[in-house]
Amino acid sequence: MEYRPLGNTDLKVSSLCLGTMTWGNQNSAEEGFAQMDLALDRGINFFDTAEMYAVPASAETSGRTEEIIGQWFARTGNRDKVVLATKAAGPGDYVKHIRGGPRLNQDHLERAVETSLKRLQTDVIDVYQLHWPERTTNYFGRLGYKHREDQDVVPIAETVAALKKLVDSGKIRHWGLSNETAWGTMAFIREAEKIGLAPPVSIQNPYSLLNRSFEVGLAEVAHRENVGLLAYSPLAFGMLTGKYRGGQWPANARLTLFKHFARYTNDQATEATEAYCRLAEARGVSPTHLALQFVTTRPFVTSNIIGATNLNQLRENLDSVDLPWDKDLEKELEAIHTRFPYPAP
Repeated sequence: MEYRPLGNTDLKVSSLCLGTMTWGNQNSAEEGFAQMDLALDRGINFFDTAEMYAVPASAETSGRTEEIIGQWFARTGNRDKVVLATKAAGPGDYVKHIRGGPRLNQDHLERAVETSLKRLQTDVIDVYQLHWPERTTNYFGRLGYKHREDQDVVPIAETVAALKKLVDSGKIRHWGLSNETAWGTMAFIREAEKIGLAPPVSIQNPYSLLNRSFEVGLAEVAHRENVGLLAYSPLAFGMLTGKYRGGQWPANARLTLFKHFARYTNDQATEATEAYCRLAEARGVSPTHLALQFVTTRPFVTSNIIGATNLNQLRENLDSVDLPWDKDLEKELEAIHTRFPYPAP
């Protein structure tokens, strides 16, 4: 396992990060414990979660994933072996059950952090992320930006001031962004600099062979501002494993259970997935390994967030780091990307 610097901090995190959002819905607590045991044993030292998990978001499952991680810390005493990241929910009708509708202001962030600390059974969060922006912009399946004047939006300066108080109090060590744009990232950096807060250490956005939009504007920001990508959905909700090829809907798979998760199932994404799977077959490698190693080897990626609903899937994801990479493979992938530049948002 490779370990990479987290922003400008002295922390080094594994090139693969353990995603956890299925625990408490698709996965039981015991299954979550087994995944954490395996990940730690295989060299992963970075776990990512969120206050709204498990998914899909609901009042019944909200906070369960953090609770499972906290129970594992209490059982194993492994808190000091893990760089722990969680996220504060932004506004939205689908999360009205969280604090009556979460906001990114001081009151909400302080309450969110206190609740997460209790569930996680820890006294500090290593990386505290803003799950999505307050303002209306393009994220969660929207590529293009269409301007709309927002009403009653918490200013970025106010959110940054709240984060500084949390850092100064010792409840969070570092902070990061998620589902952000290039403009938003630079605005947060600018506001943090004004009040003497260290800049964000990371940005967690979607990135995969089916969605390379991060490369357009954010890759340069990630490099020049040292805000590395924590790539989520590197397998595009499992599409790039090939398990949905030919119209298959495997039992208990995410897209089988939750048909509204439709970001990666349009006709163009399906065609692109077929092309990438055929390339993997021609190379004699696993489509999963190909898709994951593509993400892991990008120079602007700090860590690639892998998720699984069983240990066999997790083992295959972990094994992706052993896939050799070469220039010819890059060229073949670019040829497919040219045919299907942005097949999914």
